[in-house]
Amino acid sequence: MADQRRPLADRLRPTTLAEVVGQRHLVAEGKPLYQMVGSNSVQSMILWGPPGVGKTTLARIIAHSTGRAFHELSAVSAGKDELRAVMTSAKRDSGATRDLFSLSAPEQAAAPILFLDEIHRFNKAQQDYLLPFVEDGTIILIGATTENPSFEVIPALLSRSRVFVLESLTEDDLREIVRRGAALLDVTVDHDALDFLTAFANGDGRAALNLLESAADLYARETRSLTLSQIKNALQSKHLRYDKTGEEHYNTISAFIKSMRASDPDAALYYLARMVNAGEDPVFIARRMVIFASEDVGIADANALVVANAVFRAVETIGYPECQINLAHGTVYLATAPKSRDSYQAYFAALEDVRKMGNLPIPMPLRNTPTRLMRELGYGSGEIEGDRLPDALKGNRYLRHKAQT
Repeated sequence: MADQRRPLADRLRPTTLAEVVGQRHLVAEGKPLYQMVGSNSVQSMILWGPPGVGKTTLARIIAHSTGRAFHELSAVSAGKDELRAVMTSAKRDSGATRDLFSLSAPEQAAAPILFLDEIHRFNKAQQDYLLPFVEDGTIILIGATTENPSFEVIPALLSRSRVFVLESLTEDDLREIVRRGAALLDVTVDHDALDFLTAFANGDGRAALNLLESAADLYARETRSLTLSQIKNALQSKHLRYDKTGEEHYNTISAFIKSMRASDPDAALYYLARMVNAGEDPVFIARRMVIFASEDVGIADANALVVANAVFRAVETIGYPECQINLAHGTVYLATAPKSRDSYQAYFAALEDVRKMGNLPIPMPLRNTPTRLMRELGYGSGEIEGDRLPDALKGNRYLRHKAQT
C-alpha cells in the first residue's frame, strides 16, 4: 500500500539502462553511458537537460548497476554540513584511514556516487568545497542541471567532469511512457487523450505521468478508459502549483527569458506576473535580467545593462511588493530593446581557442615591464601592426560586428 502512495513517475522509474525511454545517444549499446556502466569505469559527470528527461533516473541506474554507494542531495536545500557528512562516510567506506606502514595496499570499495541535483544552485564556495574530493577520487560526482554548465559550474569542476546533454523526450518517447503508466494504473487512454498528453508534456515525461495520474485519480472509479475531455478536466482541476525548486520554476523563468528574447513584451509580462504572484524570489528574476541584458541585448543597446542593474539594485533595496513595478519596467525595456548576441558569441569563441590552444605567448609590445631586466629582454618594446592577438591566432575575428564608438 505504501508503494501506491508514491507518485506514478517514481513508481515507473526505470532501474536499468535497457528500460530507459529516450536518450538513445547515451544509453544505447555502444554509447557513452552504456560503455561506462558495462566497464564499471564511472567518472564524474554533469547531466545537462530540461526537466523530466531522466537525469535522476540515470544517476540511480549508474550507481545500482556498478554496485556503488549512492548519496543523493539537492543543491536547493543541502549545505556544508550535508556535504561534509557524505565525504566523511565516503572516506570511511573507502578505507581512507588505512595503516600507513602496511606494505600492501588494502582492497578499497569503489568510490561512492554523490548525486547533486540542481548543482547550478550551489554558489562558487560550495562548488569549490567539492573539488578536492572529486580530484582525489573520494567521490564520483554526478551533477544534474537544467542550466548551461558553462555558466553555472565552476571551470575547475567542469574540467574534471564529462558533460552529457540530455534531450527533450520525443512524442514517441512520451507515448511509450504514458502507455507504461496507464498499464501500471490499469487504465487505457484513447488516441486523442494520448495525443493531448504528449503535446501538453512538451518533452517532459514526469509532466505527462503527473497529469495521467491526476486523471486516473478523478475518473478511474467511473471508467477504466480515459478520454480527452477527462484529461482536460483533470488539467483544469489541478491546483495551480509553483514549486520554487521544481520544474514549473524553471519552465516559467525559461518562458520569461524566451519571450523577452523574441521581443514579446506582453508574454514576458505575463510570465513575470506568474512568478511574482507565486512568490518567486525577486532577486532571482532580477539576476536573470542582468544576464539577459548582456547575453541577448548586448552591444545593440548598451543602456540595457544599466537598466537591468538598476532593477537589480531596486529589488535588493525595496523588496516586495513595490519592486514588482521595477521588474515590470525592466522587463518591458529588455523585451523591446534591439537584440545582439555578438559579444556573447565572440567571447565564447575566444574562450574555445584558449581551451584548445592553451596560454599562447603574449606579443612582446603588450607585456608588462615592471623591472629593468624585463625591459632589457624586450618586454613592452616594439610596434604591432594589425591585431594584438598571439601570433598563432593572427587574423582571427571573434566579434563579427564592431561596436560603434
